[in-house]
Amino acid sequence: MTKIRLTKEFDFEMAHSLLNYDGLCQHIHGHSYKLAVTVIAIPNWKKSSPKRGMVMDFGDLKQIVNRLICDPLDHAFVINSETPKEWYTTNNQLFGRMVFVNYQPTCENMVIDFAEKIKVELPEGVDLFSVKLHETATSFAEWYAADNA
Repeated sequence: MTKIRLTKEFDFEMAHSLLNYDGLCQHIHGHSYKLAVTVIAIPNWKKSSPKRGMVMDFGDLKQIVNRLICDPLDHAFVINSETPKEWYTTNNQLFGRMVFVNYQPTCENMVIDFAEKIKVELPEGVDLFSVKLHETATSFAEWYAADNA
């Protein structure tokens, strides 16, 4: 049987800072992220199925990625949970949407985190093939299942 890859693209705005980094990214700054999630499977060929001919409904993939990644991170400030509390405030106007992660919130670490979250939510028989995260128009990180088997 022929396997097919499906890709759904997403956009979200997010700020972050890199704890103890030795360059400009140590400061709070933001990006317009572009995320591409690719799944792979043999399409469903059951005549009685409403999903006949599909690997997965794009809407189902959209719901998973929005719930796990885009909705929590859009317009949030993502910060390493090791950041000393005196470095930020709980002022809701400025820091009301903070997300603490147990890693340095680099593009590379975020694709690893995203892949781990997405792959366990996919329907049976559908595998995560890749995750690509653009931090800028010309800079991105990619995660491939084949590289992590």
